[in-house]
Amino acid sequence: MTTNASAGETAHVHDGARKLVMMANQIGTFFESQGPDQAVSGTADHIRKFWEPRMRRAIFAHLDAGGEGLAPNVRAAIEKLQSAEKAS
Repeated sequence: MTTNASAGETAHVHDGARKLVMMANQIGTFFESQGPDQAVSGTADHIRKFWEPRMRRAIFAHLDAGGEGLAPNVRAAIEKLQSAEKAS
């Protein structure tokens, strides 16, 4: 099996996903104090407004790959956002 990605590039992609998960979880933690409904919608809205498309595509890819490390409310927010973006 051949691959175009070197070990360093693979580590960089994994490290990038880890940083996005950490950022998304921090956003989710902020909105948790506003109740469960707002935790999901507020997180999704924040990511939609303030993350550039490249970052959103990366977190969607991470979710599609299993979403390791995402808090439950954050996972729900990203699923909601991904569905909305696919529908538009």
